[in-house]
Amino acid sequence: MTAPAGTGGNRTTTASADANGNPAATARDEGGTHRDPAVDGLRAYAVAGVVLGHWLVTGLVLDVEGSLTQASPLAAMPALAPVSWVLQTLGLFFFTAGYASARSLSRRPGPGWLTRRLRRLILPAVALLGTSAAMLLAATLAGVPDGTLSVALTLATSPLWFLASLLALVLLTGPLRAAVRRWGALRCAVAAAAVVAVVDLASRLLPAGTWTPPVTVLAAWAVPYLLGLAHADGRLTGRRAALWLLGVGTVGLAVVLTLGYPVSAVGVPGDGRSNLNPPTLFAVALAVTQVGLALSARPALERLLRRPRPRRLADEVNRHAVRIYLWHQPVLVGVALLTARAGADLPGLHTSPDGPAWLLARIAWLPVLVIVLAILVHRRPSAAPGNRVGPVRSGSTPGVR
Repeated sequence: MTAPAGTGGNRTTTASADANGNPAATARDEGGTHRDPAVDGLRAYAVAGVVLGHWLVTGLVLDVEGSLTQASPLAAMPALAPVSWVLQTLGLFFFTAGYASARSLSRRPGPGWLTRRLRRLILPAVALLGTSAAMLLAATLAGVPDGTLSVALTLATSPLWFLASLLALVLLTGPLRAAVRRWGALRCAVAAAAVVAVVDLASRLLPAGTWTPPVTVLAAWAVPYLLGLAHADGRLTGRRAALWLLGVGTVGLAVVLTLGYPVSAVGVPGDGRSNLNPPTLFAVALAVTQVGLALSARPALERLLRRPRPRRLADEVNRHAVRIYLWHQPVLVGVALLTARAGADLPGLHTSPDGPAWLLARIAWLPVLVIVLAILVHRRPSAAPGNRVGPVRSGSTPGVR
């Protein structure tokens, strides 16, 4: 059984062949640069979804001793759980990463390809760890409570698990791509999903507290990564393939929810089980559903990104994607900590996330967090005065292209 594969019907997409003679969907902008506006838009949406999702579900409560503790609004407002299906976009990020890895490997084969990609992922992580260590030392000397330091350290380092998974998949890009070409995307994705299913079953049958190897952290995200590799080779194109993925993912979501998986796409304190830590079949089904929706929306995305403003915004997010991901939680902690040191107990920033009022207050804080994050991660391109800086080139997004 193989997934249906249509032919791309987009005006900006032309069929070409890679070094191995396999068809690859290739989009070019007016200057002849390899581009895929739809994938750029999907990646920007994926980054924005992760950032906004974390900012909306991470409550930081200022206690009477002046220490920040972590809480989740989903514990008090479980009806909001379906919103997490829209904002938990890691599946789309791995899909676009797989697509970009395959495309860049076709254009620049050889040992230098892997070195370049690993450097783009590792260097921002090293910068984050070094800066975080210095800031934690300064905070300790300033007398910041231990509880606050613990929360800050947890939120600052938690994004690194994503980077570890992505690094592993980038290292395996060659073998995974060969497997997709030999056996097809469906068989490879089903094999990865089967690993997740076995671990899920074991976690239910084994006594509570039994350790299981964290293989699902890699296997679950390998599914959208494999789909991205296949899409870069000209597979999974066309409306039929998109609707097929959407249908499979939707049925999968219905099945796992019927089996008692948590409704929230992210962990909720006190639930005992999480769909994200480690990733479960729910996370896999959600990723496949999102990829199906994304491919269905490809023509609309391409039309949207022909407009200058959306195009520039997508380029900026893509250019700084890894730094945005790594620094968005430290920004939240930093803003909360600095305002707390000023003696203020601000709604939506230091109060308990126990109702809609908190959610509205947190939404009001989002522009402040966005501005701080933009200042932190923005790096002006080097260019002579008066030179116009064009859109980001395919291959220039740190850790992505």
